[in-house]
Amino acid sequence: MLNKVTASILITLTILLVFPIPSEGAKSDELSSEQLYNERMALYLKTEAETSIPWYYFAAVDSYERGLRQARKDLPEEEGLIGIYFPAEKWAGHMNPDQEDNDPESIKFFQGLGKDGDGDGKADITNDEDILWTFASYLSSYGFNKEDIRIGLWDYYQRDKAVELILGHAETYKTVGSLDLSKRAFPVPLHANYSYRSTWGNARGWGGRRIHEGTDIFAGHGLAVRATTYGIVELKGWNKYGGWRVGIRDTNNVYHYFAHLSGFEKGIDRGTVVKPGDVIGYVGSSGYGKEGTQGKFPPHLHYGMYKDNGFTEWSFDPYPSLRVWERAERKAKKNS
Repeated sequence: MLNKVTASILITLTILLVFPIPSEGAKSDELSSEQLYNERMALYLKTEAETSIPWYYFAAVDSYERGLRQARKDLPEEEGLIGIYFPAEKWAGHMNPDQEDNDPESIKFFQGLGKDGDGDGKADITNDEDILWTFASYLSSYGFNKEDIRIGLWDYYQRDKAVELILGHAETYKTVGSLDLSKRAFPVPLHANYSYRSTWGNARGWGGRRIHEGTDIFAGHGLAVRATTYGIVELKGWNKYGGWRVGIRDTNNVYHYFAHLSGFEKGIDRGTVVKPGDVIGYVGSSGYGKEGTQGKFPPHLHYGMYKDNGFTEWSFDPYPSLRVWERAERKAKKNS
């Protein structure tokens, strides 16, 4: 029988043969998408072999933090393969007089988090393996099951929403089994009779003065409504404004909101992982009143997009994305 250490070494060597770790200095913008996903996966799987924490939790934290970088101006741009960001004072230790310290022992003395992940004797805040190993070491100190990881994530981020998003990302990666979740789909079938235009930001009066936080796609009652992205169903139910609605969170921290539905597809529930093109509900005219209110406006799909930045969430115009997805799907069908 192999002992745990020997088994871990053999697993790691196997991973490296399939997904070689990138050379030092490799930049994410110099790699093809396939190379990028393969090299990230190599890092996740290597760290899984060394910690027994499933790879999809590392992928989830990484994508959550990458989304924060894209949504905020106070965080530096991602330079390597791993998007997890450690402020210098958290890496080196708040009381450490050398905030650029890369000595694992002195960092430990000052209670910093930084660790040496690649065995070169340095805890380098810019090194992908060191960054991932540092976060993995922190997380593994809480345990290895889902509840342990939930507690560790809450202690680190101190925000319930961050924990919810990360665990949702993890469930998506686990279910799909891939890092390539870039595919998108238009929210209604392209062969259907539908119309839409840019209406984000227009005034709305029902229920109080507010702006229109989405794009309305007018179509026949009962037409299938499709998921536009890989993601997890974060919300399902009734809202007096949106009627019957579904909310799906993708791994970029974007919330996709489908409202005024006439009904839901069977099997679509909170926690369901969906892929682009999956039917999630049907076009209707529900909303603007108590539960069950219908027919106060022509049937249409209200489609909204919201971005989370680690503190709050805000609406942004989905129209440009819808146009891109519609054209890409038509082109793909034409070329198939």
